[in-house]
Amino acid sequence: MTDAPKNQTTEDKDLDALLPLGQEFQNSVNYRIRMTQILAFRAFEKRLPGYGGAARYLGLLSIVRANPGQRQHRLADAVGLQSSSIVPILDRMEANGIIERRDIQGDRRSKAVFLTDQGEQVVAELSKPAMDMEQKTIAGFTEQEVQALIVGLDRIIDNLRQE
Repeated sequence: MTDAPKNQTTEDKDLDALLPLGQEFQNSVNYRIRMTQILAFRAFEKRLPGYGGAARYLGLLSIVRANPGQRQHRLADAVGLQSSSIVPILDRMEANGIIERRDIQGDRRSKAVFLTDQGEQVVAELSKPAMDMEQKTIAGFTEQEVQALIVGLDRIIDNLRQE
């Protein structure tokens, strides 16, 4: 005997099931990429409260760490944002003491971006849980499948960068 009322609808029984996509999007790669991104960020940030936007922008911080002194517009290009969109993100990170922007000699309009010591610490602290999350993401895939996925996603990124 169940605790569910006798007049429970199919919809009520399937509350935990995902709603299906419309017919035209049943095989949509873009939808799946977006859902993957949303779910991955949500899970990662849930595991790491207290880091604010740093967890969300770990990829950007990793790029700054690997390429210190890059201009803001180069960083925007690297993460697929408009230059104007990266400014408030960098403003927030600078206010939180994670990055610093320095003047570039001979170019009054551009700023070079560097991690602060605190930024270095944040990237180091977030890297292990990020790699743990990566392992959860690819659980059940063979190494060959992971490499094929990376190659395929890189091809998609290249295709879309040409837009």
